[in-house]
Amino acid sequence: MNIDRTDLRILRHLEQNGKITNQELADAAALSVSACFRRVKLLEDSGVIAGYRCIIGTREVGLGFETLVNVSMRTDSDRWHENFVKALDDWPEVIEARIVSGQYNYVLTVRTSSLDHYSDFVINKLHKSPGVMSISSSIVLATLKQNGSLVALLEKG
Repeated sequence: MNIDRTDLRILRHLEQNGKITNQELADAAALSVSACFRRVKLLEDSGVIAGYRCIIGTREVGLGFETLVNVSMRTDSDRWHENFVKALDDWPEVIEARIVSGQYNYVLTVRTSSLDHYSDFVINKLHKSPGVMSISSSIVLATLKQNGSLVALLEKG
């Protein structure tokens, strides 16, 4: 889809506040309400707007312990990838999982209530998963940047 300056204005405002009303968005983008609605619908239908979500305060709900976990697999195990991907569905502690290049096969973002909860996850779930050869954990001490703006990147390109 060809994204123009008006689309970028719409996206910038939605990126900052997904709960903005169509009237407020139309005003901010200098469009009529109906034109703004049509553009947003087009952006949604084309997949440029992939969805809307609520961001939960992790500390406020008792899940302030975050760990980045690098996982190496025994690739000689039968169906190692499929089994690991299936196991991810049973681990609510894993909030993000990525396949990566390099020394490890996966990088997981794990959220737990405490170090004890994280240790239990590693010992009783992750290490017991067939094919897991090794893990390396990095406890997140502070998040310096989160949810950066894709619109800013698009505007520079």
